[in-house]
Amino acid sequence: MGRETILFKTEEKKTAGEISEILRLIADKIDAGAMTLSQGADEVTVTFPATMEIQLKVEEAQGRRLKKKFEVELEWIPGAEGAEGGSTRIS
Repeated sequence: MGRETILFKTEEKKTAGEISEILRLIADKIDAGAMTLSQGADEVTVTFPATMEIQLKVEEAQGRRLKKKFEVELEWIPGAEGAEGGSTRIS
């Protein structure tokens, strides 16, 4: 496997309403085809292709306290767009 370089990373506590608004904004930017993330002097622009792979994952871990995690990951190879159908439903 190749080397991974983190171009931008942030972790912040937000209310459920604030997170919903961020996810709506991200969805709008995906529709528009590009998004710029910035924090202080750090900035990265992401250009989205028409077709991507999406991964939805729910995890839980029991340590001293139960911890749950919901991840949304988008992945693509620039210049290698292809249509693959899936059957995941969200309700």
